[in-house]
Amino acid sequence: MQSETIMKAVYLTGLRKMELRDAPEPRLSAPQDVLLQVDTLGVCGSDVHYYTQGKIGPQAAPFPLLLGHELAATVLEAGSEVTRLHVGQRVAVDPLIPCGECDQCRTGRKHTCRNQKFLGSSGQPGALSEYLVMPANCCSPVPDSLNDDEAAVVEPLSIGVYAAQMAHRAGLTNGARVGIVGSGPIGLCTLLAVRAQTQATVYVTDLVDHRLAVARACGAAWTGNPLREDVVAGIQHQEPLGLDVVFECAGEQAAIDQGIDLLKPGGALLIIGIPEVERISFNINFIRRNELRIFNVRRQNECVERAIELISSGRVDVGPLVTHHFRLEETARAFELVSTRSDGVVKAIIRIS
Repeated sequence: MQSETIMKAVYLTGLRKMELRDAPEPRLSAPQDVLLQVDTLGVCGSDVHYYTQGKIGPQAAPFPLLLGHELAATVLEAGSEVTRLHVGQRVAVDPLIPCGECDQCRTGRKHTCRNQKFLGSSGQPGALSEYLVMPANCCSPVPDSLNDDEAAVVEPLSIGVYAAQMAHRAGLTNGARVGIVGSGPIGLCTLLAVRAQTQATVYVTDLVDHRLAVARACGAAWTGNPLREDVVAGIQHQEPLGLDVVFECAGEQAAIDQGIDLLKPGGALLIIGIPEVERISFNINFIRRNELRIFNVRRQNECVERAIELISSGRVDVGPLVTHHFRLEETARAFELVSTRSDGVVKAIIRIS
């Protein structure tokens, strides 16, 4: 019998409580899996939901919880049936583990798999640890031109890429007028994805000024802070006919209302943000009269490799998003910083290996 080896991991043990602990090092148990050394990990807004609220939507945290799903890693060991990855290869990871057999998976909707697992959620351990086992199909090789920070940001960028793809189906074309309500990491990744793939004029709002500064650096044509101005009026002054598409990336009722108000008749609202409440509302008369369309965007739907391509080709620069670095033992500081949106933080990266 092999003796148990120990790794370091950081657990969420209660609201705003993170603890560095020893944990059993995972081992391969399936021939399609790989053992990964976690190199870098981004702190995501959905992780912060668990940190501050103890839940995300209806999913309550079963403390202690191992969070983390935005990771870059290196393959340490590969199962006997793994052919597309090799030991020593650097990868970006899609944190969704689909069953591959349900009706959703069979029709190209793995992101709504009925039996899915997701890192750091629904009882599936996350990646805030030195090592992790994942199905090889969830891992995409990254070229040497991508550094570990960029490889970790592939995951949120892939959500922006998927949102932009959905918007194209909803009428996003060259010359479109676009709004992004909420310019945290997901809003900024959506901005980058839209700008890389469409010649669009993009208007961005946020409650935090330093995020708006990053949005301008990433190509926003106009930015505004609702705490200081009427952003709907400001954008309507620039675009009196309204916007073609609005991405709601804040998960707030006020942001959803602003997005609806900004749309032209026939426009589309894409909801990417995750509300902390179970119910939101719409002005149904306004939506009906203007025949507005509403889409929900969930996760990345197999857009990881496209995100890698956009970064490696130079069409997308995610560098301005990464503002802070922490060691594994400083994870509590990283989560508190992100939760309070202080010190100019946009994306905090935890360097693990």
